[in-house]
Order: sequence, then C-alpha cells, then structure tokens
Amino acid sequence: MDKGENYEVRDLSLAEQGKKNIQWAMQHMPIMKKIQSRFEAEKPFEGLNIGLALHVTKETAVLLHALRAGGAKVTIAGCNPLSTQDDVAAALVEDGFSVYAYKGETTDDYYRYIEAVLAQKPNLTIDDGGDLVTMIHTKKPELIESTIGGCEETTTGVIRLRAMEADGVLKYPVVAVNDNKTKHLLDNYYGTGQSTLDGILRSTNILFAGKILVVCGYGDCGKGVALKAAGLGANIVVTEVHPFRALQAYYDGYRVMPIEEAARIGDVFVTVTGDKNVIDIQHMKRMKDGAVLANAGHFDAEINVSALRENADSMREMRPFLEEFVLEGKKIFLCAGGRLVNLGAAEGHPSEVMATSFAGQSLACEYLVKNKGELGAKVISLPEKIDDEIAGLQLDALGVKMDTLTAEQEKYLHSWQEGTE
Repeated sequence: MDKGENYEVRDLSLAEQGKKNIQWAMQHMPIMKKIQSRFEAEKPFEGLNIGLALHVTKETAVLLHALRAGGAKVTIAGCNPLSTQDDVAAALVEDGFSVYAYKGETTDDYYRYIEAVLAQKPNLTIDDGGDLVTMIHTKKPELIESTIGGCEETTTGVIRLRAMEADGVLKYPVVAVNDNKTKHLLDNYYGTGQSTLDGILRSTNILFAGKILVVCGYGDCGKGVALKAAGLGANIVVTEVHPFRALQAYYDGYRVMPIEEAARIGDVFVTVTGDKNVIDIQHMKRMKDGAVLANAGHFDAEINVSALRENADSMREMRPFLEEFVLEGKKIFLCAGGRLVNLGAAEGHPSEVMATSFAGQSLACEYLVKNKGELGAKVISLPEKIDDEIAGLQLDALGVKMDTLTAEQEKYLHSWQEGTE
C-alpha cells in the first residue's frame, strides 16, 4: 500500500495506465468537458471543500477534475470495497487529489477512509449510498453547521435519506440526483442493464440464451437488466412486491411470481431492489445445482451471503470474482462476493452513461451553493429546468437536433380559449 499525508492507495506505479483510462473516459464524456470549462471560468466552488464517497473509477475522475476546476478542494473515498480502479486512484493522487481507496478494502479501512474525507470538513458532500451523510449525522455532528448540503446518486442512498427526513434527523438539504430523469434513463435503465450483464459474463462466461434469469425488483434498474438479458435470449422471471411494477413486468411479457417459486426454476438470479435479504438462505436451498447469484443493488445486503457462508458444506474460489458454495449437495455460484457485480467484476457503467449522472452531481452542487440557506433540511430534487439542461447538453454531444415550438404553438399551450371549431 502507498500512503502519504493526503492519500492511501494500492500502488502509485499504476498512475500512467490510470491517466490513459481517464483520458479515454473524458473522450466519451463531452458534456462534462463543457461543464468543466464553465466552472473554470465562473469558479462556483471557490474556497469550498467537497467530500465524496463514490466509486473511484475513470468516470469519477472526470467529475473530480470538473469540481476542482470550479475552485473546490476535493477529497474522495471509495463507496464500495470492490469498486475502486487502482490505476485511476494512483493517477488521481499524481494529479494532486486527496484519495483514500483501493480495490478489496477491509471494512475497517473503508470506514477509516470515510473519516479521512470528513477530516477535511467538507462544505458539500457527494454520496453513493449515503455513508458520508450518515456518518456526519451520527458521529461528526459538529460538521453540520458548516455543511451547505449534499448530493446522493443512488436509489439505496435516497431511501436512507428519506428515512432520515421522516425521522426528523436530517439536518441539511440533500439533492436526490437519483431522481433526475436523465439519471433514471441512462444510469439506472441503460447503464445498469448493460454493466450488470458485463459483470456476470466476466465472472462466469456463461451463455444467457435459453437460461431462466430471475430479476428481483422491477424498478428502472430491474427493467434494464431484464431488457438486456432478454436481448441475449434469456427467459425472464420477475419477482416484485409493488403491484404496479409487477403488473408492468407482466405486460412487458415476463413471468411474475414470488421468489419462493422462482428459486426452484431460475438459472441466474440478479437482485436490484435496495432491500435486505431478498435472496435468503431458504431460497438458496431450493435452487438448482449450478445456480448463479449476482447483486446489482448498492450494498451487499440483498443476498444473505453470511448465511450462505455459514450453511455451506464447502466453498472455494472458482475464477476471479466467482465463488463456489456446496449447499446440501448442490453447487451455488456467487459473483463478486455479493457486492455490486458491475463494479466488482467489471468496470461499471460506460463513460457515456456516467456523463449524465455526473453532470447531475456537478450542477446539483452548484445549485446548493447558489441557494445556500434557502432549501431547508430535507431531500430535494433538482429543478426540471436543470435536468432538461443535462438532456440538452447530451443531445448536443450526440449531434442530435430537435424541434422548437413556434410562437403560435407556444401561445396555444398556455391558453384556454381555443377549443373545437
């Protein structure tokens, strides 16, 4: 491990490759280039500290450069023990950022790194899962007064934040970037759909065609996983607790059933719910010999991995990021230790996807600073105008042109006098 006054990463000698990967990401994130150029000119974060707990990837590096261009001092820790790209972490240190992350972190190191970020007394927090904001409120309440606000990237994190708000313990505004339409479309739907299958393929190299793939949860992420897997020829089964989503899955052409039934027939299982023990030990005991389990929800709580380890007759590593468990005479295979399979076993979302998500994070931070003291201690959404700005920037980057309303059409949409003639 390489350590310094403002960093702790695995190996600084990896920096050259990390810089190449960051350059590759920048090539595919032109909207972040535009935002960075404007931030550099306007300096919206001059004199502010921004603390982040995010996946330390080549795409995240692009976000960090944009925030620093806006005048911020930036410190980052990983938000998942398996998601850090060590070469990127090394490159960021060489570029002068404070970085605390490595792939395969221990639990102790994970929380120690979160504390290292908070030691910089951030004025703005950017979370992926809610650990920064939670630790501020539970262990570092003295930081609340100087905190302008925060941003949250994930469904799981927003669930935690809304619970904090409901309990009356949230003490500063947090923008639910996850609520952005652009985030749902690209990150949750297209991004999770593609990168989850990428992670499963890298760890198993199985053929999806003909397999029964059980998708636990049919939110935007579950819809994306089902869509992409069906495109590879898999037969999709959906488990849900929400009536509308279950109905939508049925009308989308998928079988819908309880996990108790799906456990008996599934070949591959993917959890994308944001909840705990969605696949529990009693479900695993019902599964076929050779069943593959993967999690695409944020935390490693959706599959009861600890119960699997306790009940298994034996276990061994079969391939990188693939473990074999023998459970009552049947083999169960677990991808990426039950953590995020797309980042644990692969590289996460494509850069084009993260461009829109990180545009949301960047503009949310700017929105918090511009509206300091006026937003209240609650979970808020970005104004639709800003979300539409992100979509417009992405359209420009793609070279796509759209129509504009004529004066007559604009007037008609804002009037009530005209009817049937």
